[in-house]
Amino acid sequence: MKKIITINRQYGSGGREIGRKLAEQLNIPFYDNEIISRAAKETGFSEAAFQTVEDKATNSLLYSIAMGMNVFTNQDVGFSGLSLDDRIFLAQSNVIRKVADEGPCVIVGRCADYILRDLDNVVNIFISADLDFRIQRSIEIDNLEPGHAAEQVAKKDKSRGNYYRYHSGERWDNLFNYALSLRSDLVGIDHTVTCIKTYIENM
Repeated sequence: MKKIITINRQYGSGGREIGRKLAEQLNIPFYDNEIISRAAKETGFSEAAFQTVEDKATNSLLYSIAMGMNVFTNQDVGFSGLSLDDRIFLAQSNVIRKVADEGPCVIVGRCADYILRDLDNVVNIFISADLDFRIQRSIEIDNLEPGHAAEQVAKKDKSRGNYYRYHSGERWDNLFNYALSLRSDLVGIDHTVTCIKTYIENM
């Protein structure tokens, strides 16, 4: 099994925990914030700059205007002509390609499925869950204020969707882009890991 596994997920669905546990069971590297740390070291940008990019993308139109371009117009623009956020995305993309070249791994988020779309050994997974489950989990795991948790969950999902669409031109939640889609609230975090592992091993 020499697969690169990418995981996109709704906020609060447990996708990061699922990815980490899957990597442990498969005995392969796990990449999430590690991508940011590595890209920051290679480019000189601060880790904070990488961490705030996705959070800016709450409104897709305003995000595109603020960045000064979109996925349909930035193909032939030189690096020096790109916005800071696009340069950060390119730096992050280079790191994702490098870790994929290094061997099997699990990569969470960061448009990894789109960035690695030309590779034959990539398996794209999407993790979703019922809204109430995600709200409760965000309160317990991320310590969100109960009174504002629903709003924050919706905002995070919108940001992820707009960020993905801006850089890929695709819908983040289009399940036809994924080999496997699972609801973690129905099967549980650990059983979701087992399902993905079994799927990967039997491909």
